Amino acid sequence: MPLKNGAEQSDASGSMPKSQRTKIIKSSDDSEKKNLAKKIKDTEICVPIVYGNIAFWLGKKASEYQSHKWTVYVRGSTNEDLGVVVKRAVFQLHSSFNNPTRIIDSPPFELSESGWGEFEIAITLHFHSDVSDKPLHLFHHLKLYPEDESGPLSTKKPVVVESYDEVVISEPSEALFARLQHHPAIIVPRLPAGFTLPPVPIEDLENRNRGGTKDHNPLNQWFSKFSEADELLRLAAAREQVQGHIARLRRQLSLIDGQQQQQLKTASDM
Repeated sequence: MPLKNGAEQSDASGSMPKSQRTKIIKSSDDSEKKNLAKKIKDTEICVPIVYGNIAFWLGKKASEYQSHKWTVYVRGSTNEDLGVVVKRAVFQLHSSFNNPTRIIDSPPFELSESGWGEFEIAITLHFHSDVSDKPLHLFHHLKLYPEDESGPLSTKKPVVVESYDEVVISEPSEALFARLQHHPAIIVPRLPAGFTLPPVPIEDLENRNRGGTKDHNPLNQWFSKFSEADELLRLAAAREQVQGHIARLRRQLSLIDGQQQQQLKTASDM
């Protein structure tokens, strides 16, 4: 799965986000080669996903080895159910945990634990067979403490660190396109006028209409918003910050240059 560059990561401290774009290409077996005519050529389906963690300090209930309760997750960018494309999520925790390999077979793809230390969590997404037969490997560094370590810890405001990614499905089958085209978590292109897709099986419609975590997850209020407008605002803020930094450096360089010239003039007058 080749990765395309990007930059979008969000955390509670407001630091610049990080993103990437992951293209998945389903390998063809003999049965698929017979059905190549059913592939939609030069077409890509985009599945925006967000993965990260939210951590709550336990306050007076905190102990030396149980200071935070945290949840690590993979979700749709606007909190929709990803079960339409993701079959299973595997979270690999630190070896000090009991049963460090946690398998989640249905949405929401998340798990909660408690502890005191930060570490890297490997996340493996397994897709439904018509999406991809290759898993997607993600890595997230569990964050428990805010960036501003000098500030007081709060039991009311959690630490949230998330990364945005886009899973790109190249040349989907007509059946897959039909199954995904009206799902709120999926971005699909327009097909040519008159293009006819096969009917969607009843069970797929029921699964799609069942919804997901968008309106039922109590953590939603803390999740970062990854929209085009938000991204533009973040980019504008970052650009303004960089321009201010450049202006300060120019003033410092001008001051240094003036001091050097004054020293040279003084030396020449002696």
